[in-house]
Amino acid sequence: MWYTLFKYLLFRPGVKLLLHPTLQGEQNIPRQGGAVLASNHLDIADTLALPALMRRRLTFPAKKELFEGRTRWGRIVAWFLTAVGMVPLDRSGGRASASGLGPIDQVLTDGGLAGIFPEGTRSPDGSLYKGHTGVARMALDMQVPVIPVAMVNTTVRRNRLGLPTMHDGRMIIGRPLDYSPWRHQRDDVRVLRWITNDVLAHVQQLSGQPYVDVYGFRVKYGNLRDADLTRFRKDSPTAGLPVPPTDAELGLAGHDEAGSPAPSPRGTESGPGDDKDVRDE
Repeated sequence: MWYTLFKYLLFRPGVKLLLHPTLQGEQNIPRQGGAVLASNHLDIADTLALPALMRRRLTFPAKKELFEGRTRWGRIVAWFLTAVGMVPLDRSGGRASASGLGPIDQVLTDGGLAGIFPEGTRSPDGSLYKGHTGVARMALDMQVPVIPVAMVNTTVRRNRLGLPTMHDGRMIIGRPLDYSPWRHQRDDVRVLRWITNDVLAHVQQLSGQPYVDVYGFRVKYGNLRDADLTRFRKDSPTAGLPVPPTDAELGLAGHDEAGSPAPSPRGTESGPGDDKDVRDE
């Protein structure tokens, strides 16, 4: 009830009135069934604008600290996030971040849509940065397609009246990507890295961003702050990365871990390299 109330009486009218973004390619989202929407991240408004304009419900993780408010305002924020269906995410890294995606896994198990920003943080300069492999783990563990999403010009600015707005803000949804041919290799770090980079390559095709092959956190807060990033720039996230052999090519596709026949790939239109048109490692 709270989700529907906030979305249709507050979020959607507010987003349309103030920010004026457009949503393209929504027909690429399956009408039912679980899927991961993986997006680049330019502004905090990305988390609000995309779910507001989509027909299907989209759940984004929010940092867990927002759910632990001890002040009156903090408790209000925690209640609000819970009411609209957000789930807590531990961003401390490593095993904590991996186990913290349990609520998102449940969303996918229930046939819902989960949003994720593989870069892990907002871009410091508008470029696309290296992604964490959580998106690949979810795709393989939960056996769901990944849908690339590009945020274009979604940085919020103040207009002449001092109100927040976007200038030609666009959210572009690509066609689903099917990584089920690698589902038995979900513990292979090379497979996880290739899938993650392939997802980002599809995002890049939609967004047109230059790619920098380092984590955005290092540029914003770490040892690469204010550094020359020229040596880390690549034409594409998958440049120089070979496509790993599929389960079938390795003879792994016949049975799952329990010995029963492996399920057929879940319904997507395109393979991981066919689209022409968001856990820590």
